Parts: sequence; C-alpha cells; structure tokens
Amino acid sequence: MPSSEQFAIAVDIGGTFTDISLLERGTGKVWRAKTPSVPSDPSQAFLTGIRLALGDAGRDASTLAQVLHGTTVATNMILENKGARAALVTTQGFRHVLAIGRQDIPRKANLYNWVKPERPVPASRIVEVDERVAAGGTVLRELDEASVLAAAEKLKAMDIEAVGVCLLHAFANPVHERRVADMLRQALPDIAVTTSTDVLPVVREYERSLTTVLNATVMPGVTNYVGRLEQRLQSENVAAPLLLMQSNGGVAGAAAIRQAPALTALSGPAAGVVGARAIAAACGIDDLITVDIGGTSADICLIKDGKIGLTQHGKVGEWPLPLPMVDMVTIGAGGGSIAAVGDDTLTVGPRSAGAMPGPAAYGHGGEDATVTDAHVVLGHLPARLLGGKMALDAEAARAVIDRNVAGPLGLTVEEAARGILAIVDNHMIGAVRVVSVERGHDPRDFTLVPFGGAGPLHGCALADLLGIARVLIPPAPGVLCADGLLAADLKAEFSRTLPKAGPVDVAAAATIFADLETQARRWLESENVAAQNRRIARVALLRYHGQGGEIAVAWGETADEIERSFTAEHQALYGFTLDAAIELITLRVEATGLTAPTVPETLAPGDSIEPYDHVPVHLGAERAKVPVVDRAGLGAGARFAGPMVLTQLDTTTLVPPGWNAIVHPTGALILTRSEDDKA
Repeated sequence: MPSSEQFAIAVDIGGTFTDISLLERGTGKVWRAKTPSVPSDPSQAFLTGIRLALGDAGRDASTLAQVLHGTTVATNMILENKGARAALVTTQGFRHVLAIGRQDIPRKANLYNWVKPERPVPASRIVEVDERVAAGGTVLRELDEASVLAAAEKLKAMDIEAVGVCLLHAFANPVHERRVADMLRQALPDIAVTTSTDVLPVVREYERSLTTVLNATVMPGVTNYVGRLEQRLQSENVAAPLLLMQSNGGVAGAAAIRQAPALTALSGPAAGVVGARAIAAACGIDDLITVDIGGTSADICLIKDGKIGLTQHGKVGEWPLPLPMVDMVTIGAGGGSIAAVGDDTLTVGPRSAGAMPGPAAYGHGGEDATVTDAHVVLGHLPARLLGGKMALDAEAARAVIDRNVAGPLGLTVEEAARGILAIVDNHMIGAVRVVSVERGHDPRDFTLVPFGGAGPLHGCALADLLGIARVLIPPAPGVLCADGLLAADLKAEFSRTLPKAGPVDVAAAATIFADLETQARRWLESENVAAQNRRIARVALLRYHGQGGEIAVAWGETADEIERSFTAEHQALYGFTLDAAIELITLRVEATGLTAPTVPETLAPGDSIEPYDHVPVHLGAERAKVPVVDRAGLGAGARFAGPMVLTQLDTTTLVPPGWNAIVHPTGALILTRSEDDKA
C-alpha cells in the first residue's frame, strides 16, 4: 500500500473526455487535467492525461507510487456486442441454458411483441461434456475426459478467441470444472479460458452461465488493453502498480482483472459514487443522492448513512450480471443526448452524439441537436471550456436546434432549448425515484450531489423538481470519478452457495467461511496490503422460503441475530415481513485493503466575489445579465445568491435565482433554496 508521502495518479476514461487527478497524499494537494478521449485507442488518452497532470505538478513519472484507472472497455464491448468470438462448455444436456434463460419479460417491453435478444453465444457454439455433480456437491458421474478432448476438437473448428466453462453445480464442487479448464488450456493454448468458479461460484445456472460467457467475451480485449497500459507506463518509467476500479466500488490489481474482467463492467460510475461519498463525508453529510451526468448517460445512486449499497441484481445492457456492484440506475441522458422530433413529438436520448462529432457547439461537424447545444443557446455555458482551450460555436448550436427541433414544432429556438432540458431533467427524475421512492426513501431527506461534466448545470433544476432543499457541488465535479479512484480501497468478494438451502446454521457456516477467508487473505497478500490495513467481513444472503431472490446482511454471532437482521432489512426494503421460514442461501466474505489516509487540502478563507464577465442567460422565460465567476477565485466561507454562472476547468455550475451558496473549506459548494434558509 502507498505511504502518505507518495504520489498517486488516477485516470478515468469517459466517452468524451479523459479525466486525471494527481494526489500528493501527505499534503492533500491535487493537480487535475482533462483531455479528449480517443475511442480507437483509449490508452493514448491515458498516457496523455498522465503527462499533463505530472507536467502541471512539475513531477517526474518515477515519483508515482500508485496508478489507478477506471475503464469502460468491458462495458462498451458488452453493450455494443463487440467482444471476442466466444464459446461455452457446459454439462451434457444443458446446451440450451442461455437460450431458455428466464421466463420474465423486461419491465418496459411490450408483452405482445417483445423478441428475446440474441444471446452472446448461440447454441451452435455451445459444446457439452459428459459429467454430473449433484446440487450438494456429490459426484454422480465422473468426468469423461474423452468428451473433453472431443469438445476441444469442436472448439478448434469454431474459430473462437475465448471459451467459458460452466458446469452444472460447479459452485458446490468445482473439481470437474477446473479439470476441464486445464485440459482446454493445454489443447487450445492460444484461446482465453475462463470458468464460472473464477467469476461467479453461486447458484442459478442461467445467470452463472451468462456471466461466465460475458467474462469470456471481454477477456481478450481487456487483457490486451491492460497490457498496453502497462507497456505505456513502463515506457514512461512508471514502476507503480496499476490498479483498476471494479463495479463494487473498490480497486484491484491487473492480475485479478485479467482473470475476471467482467468485474469492471461499472468501473467508471462506481468511482464517481466513491468520490461523492468522500467529499460529502468531509462536509458532514451522510445521506445523499448522486447524479453523475456525462456525455452519454446519467448514473444515479443513493447513499444512506454513508454506506454505498451493493446489489447482485445488476444489469449491463440487456444482460443480468449478478456480480457485486454499486447499486445504481443508469439511463441514456447526458450532454450529448440527441434531441429529435418524430410524429410531432420531441424526444431526448438515449442516442448520443458521443465524442465525435459530439454536440454541434463543439465545432466538429455535429448535425444533431443535443442537450449541450440547448445549454449553449440559453447562455448557461461560457464561450470557452477547458480553461479557455476549447471554444464553443454558439451559432452552430442555435442552427441545429432551429433546424431539428424549433422549426418542426413551430417554437422559438429558446423555447425548444428549454423543452429539451425539461425532458432530459424529467428522465433523470424518474431514475432518482427508482433508487429512492421505490425503495422506501423520501428524496427530500437527502442532499443531491450532481457531478460529471454536465451535472452542475442540472443540479438545482433537479432539486426543485424533487423538493430537495440542499445541493452539494464537489470541488471538481467533472473529474470526480478520477478523484473517487484516489479514495477507493482495494476490494474483493469471495462467495459460495450452500449445498442446500435451509435454516441458519452458524457452526456449519464456520467451515465455509474459514475457506473463503483463506482465499481472501491470499488475495490481500497478492495485492501487497499491509496487515494493519486488512479488513475481512462476513456476509450472508438469505430469503424467505419460496422467494426467488436474496437479501444480504452482515453475519452475526447467533442464528437469531442474523434472522433479525434479515427481517429488519426485508421490512425496510419492501414494507412487510412474512410468516415463513428464513433460508440461508449463500455465504460471502468481503476483503478490503484500506487506502492510505490523505491529509485533506483546505481552501484559504475569503469572501470576495469578483465576476469576470456578465452574460445574457435565459432563466425560465426570462432573460437577464448574469455574473460569471471563476470558481478557483472563491475562498472558504464566501457566500452569494443566484443567479450566477461559475466556471472552472472541468465543468460549469448554474446557480439559478432562489438559491443561496456558501463555499465549504473543502472547496465544495453548498447550495440551499432561499425559502429554506429563511425557515
């Protein structure tokens, strides 16, 4: 683990920009940079960003003790179906496990015309081997190794790049699965091989098989990508270890990610949530709703009592991915979301203009109207972004909104722009309600934390719609995912489903926990975590008899204590409990390697507010001259009232009329509604 005297650098690659934060842990000093992403080779922007931040700090690459990275490589391959050509090896008789799937239809799909999506691996690339393990782990039929060799010959003829191995009930006894994988690695030395035991050793054949397949499809791409990053770091004389963000809100070394790259499926968004929690905690705020608005999507998460919730019911695109991941909702709403008119109806998103050509205002030839273009038309954004390095083309923004939205609907350009923002805001409100109201939380009891490049432009509008009285704008909202990487601990989970669901048996569980904790300690050692920074926690996944899903609770000393925890959590989540037997399904050990503490950097006091410009801004139906202030010039304790536009390297903050602001010593901006201040 790094010491408090060393430097750590974090790189978060998004669809439009790559964000970089360089931290000196001993002083809390942070240098930040932002550079355009390179979708064709994200590692280029990775290295460019590191050079920018080190140059600003006047430091050499050899001073780095830690390199942290949030990546969407695996996510994009799954979403765009651009992963490796893969195959699946399964138990004889289970060739159609992926095609059968589940009986449920997606929530928003039409019951009568929904078509089951094409599986990542068709039945033609699924081969069977002769073996059988019972649900309890007993071997019913020994593995026929001749069938494995025959399967390898079939795989050779398929021109595949990766293969997943998922045998029936391997979570209860992995001996056959591991032997099959070893034989395939020998027979197919150039093919990536992954097993369900390495990725998701828990019950439910469809989800376990699908996760294994998805891990196989992204394994070659992620392995090559991580290899390129390591080569680029070596060429820059960086000897520091490379740590990658996982979906669970923790980081892990490159070796662990190569084995299970699917763990990075929500890498970037998870880092932002960690960063939001860290800055909110420094401001004394434990209950918050985070809204990360980037160029393509908005990621919404609720944090209660400072705890980031995890779920094993997550999805990436159309596919369930039951790996532990930060519990959040993602929708297609961002600065690049395209506004279009069809059948006299205005829609916004989920299509995005992406990094290239991007919004018309970026000057790269974009011909679609976007959310960013609407902000430009209404005067919410300054004439130049990225500290003056990037000019905005206001005329181009106005032209595309006029042509694509205002003209077809018979509106003025300003009315069309306001309509675009109203629609995208309401899309996000729906997602906020999913993580709050639908889970028994009143959003008015929380502080809204908007971040990402576009978040601070929408924060107060979202708060007004939700009735939220307080908004926290982080010091560097546009690079908070990178800052979150610096605050993330190393994390890993080790799970095992019990041979048979049944009542809580503390003594029987102790044996399984002992084995899982041995795995956890080995992982902590492999990541070079010092003994004093190691934490291991026991978790149980339980359900009522007859239910189809489990709830995770902390393991207790007695069965009664564990069951009481489950009952309380069930009541909190669903508003009721059942008069039914409680069953223990899965045991999990969570291993954590604590990050070295960072001395927080604080702003010097100062109450001066010096606008460097006054620009016409449309606020509702009104147009007024609004002061524009460089946020870097604000000192701790500075107060002001909206309307105001605050500019900085990574984002722009819009403070509308009726909102008051104070600058916290951490550099965070705390906004409250005027009427709430008077109450």
